[in-house]
Amino acid sequence: MLRGPLRVLSGWDVMVTRPLGLLLLVVACVLGFVVLSDEVHEGDTQDIDERIVRSLRREEDPALPRGPWWLAETARDVTSLGGFPVLSLITTAVCGFLLVARRYRTSLFVLSSIVGGWILNALLKNLFHRPRPSVVPHLTETMSTSFPSGHAMLSAITYLTLGALLAQFAEHRRVKVYLLAVALVLSVLVGCTRVYLGVHYPSDVLGGWVAGLAWALFVTVAARTLRRRSPALREEAQRPVE
Repeated sequence: MLRGPLRVLSGWDVMVTRPLGLLLLVVACVLGFVVLSDEVHEGDTQDIDERIVRSLRREEDPALPRGPWWLAETARDVTSLGGFPVLSLITTAVCGFLLVARRYRTSLFVLSSIVGGWILNALLKNLFHRPRPSVVPHLTETMSTSFPSGHAMLSAITYLTLGALLAQFAEHRRVKVYLLAVALVLSVLVGCTRVYLGVHYPSDVLGGWVAGLAWALFVTVAARTLRRRSPALREEAQRPVE
């Protein structure tokens, strides 16, 4: 007698409750970004930002970062994982794989989602136009404004979007968790290196993480909605990789 109602409730959880929960997280991230950006605009974070950036350099010479000699070079290598060239290559490779696997609609969705996030980051940078940190010498080259951090935001958008996509192909829950954990760790490492290299304030990186997470969650909700409404997309997601 209860099998029918339980089946209905289970379907409601998959189709409504989870997307609704994701949307609430998107709203929370957006509100968090708005509050942070207001604090940055008012200059309320400037003092703590500068203290943290200075604390990562040696007192006798601000041009020298704290830590062993190899740490700065390692940070430059890791930070490149959030740069436009590397992210473009990874996105192109994944979309190419999807095309070869005949997942044409999925490939187009992934490409448009990631490129859309990159455009959003450029718009936000132009909107806030925050100068780069000047309290310490930069240990790598920069070409744009500071808030939100492009490397932090773009790495969150790209790796989390691709991680969620690959998780769809995994059958076991532990594999899904691993893929999403790797995406999060990469985003966190990239953001931390931006502060260590002196090219971003911590609030820039935090803003990039929050905005990137909001976009990745929004894309996840959009993907689920499209799969429900598009039999072709649903068939692509369920088709085994040949």
